[in-house]
Amino acid sequence: MGFGTPSISPTPKPFAGVIPNVIALPYGRCPPFHIKAPSWRTLLKLMARLSGTRMEPTMEAMAVVKTEMKLRIVVSFVKVHHASNEWHTVLYMTIDHPIPPNAPAGWRYRNGDTSTLPWSYSLSQMPAFLRDGADAALSKFYTIPCTQETPFPTLPISFPNLATYLASALENSRDAMHDSSSGVRRLAKYVDQFYPSDRVVLDDAPERAGMRQRLKNLVGIGSRPQRDRNAEMYELVTPFVPDDYGR
Repeated sequence: MGFGTPSISPTPKPFAGVIPNVIALPYGRCPPFHIKAPSWRTLLKLMARLSGTRMEPTMEAMAVVKTEMKLRIVVSFVKVHHASNEWHTVLYMTIDHPIPPNAPAGWRYRNGDTSTLPWSYSLSQMPAFLRDGADAALSKFYTIPCTQETPFPTLPISFPNLATYLASALENSRDAMHDSSSGVRRLAKYVDQFYPSDRVVLDDAPERAGMRQRLKNLVGIGSRPQRDRNAEMYELVTPFVPDDYGR
């Protein structure tokens, strides 16, 4: 994780250093902050367990912006090698920035297109894995749109709440699976295509259990008697109680 270019390799490397309790996001001209994981489920599992970590604006950002600051998230899937079937998940985040009235083709940033990067991503050098477009051969990206169910998260926000938001965004994408008029279904299609086992785990909980139980199953804290006892104990070391995501 960091503001630089994520490293993609077939062999995952452990994070060097200590994960901070506070990740401060600048406002305006700054590269997006990213978090990379081997899979979608691994990403959510990591964030759900980091209850002591939160994202918030920098002091400089709070001095400039006097209103609530919203998070703009782009989910990227990157192939580790052109001959491999393995894809990593990279989460990019910036603070939302108003679109100038005279911005060229400004309408593209206002219509909720999941294949268009937010305006805030145009204020600095674009990350390498986003330059080839939303549906390239070696990389894909999905801009999470603002919907009634998933409004843009408000800063500050904890990592577990951010994990809940991401899980809700995936559920909204699944609900739109038969809607060909929008690109909202693209996130679910990518997750199902690249990580088919994630869908099985998510669907273990009945619909009436709600998002909390479904997310707990997704990150591996659900009650599953057939699992190895040692693995079950390991999963339960850190409690997971998601709240509403930063609203």
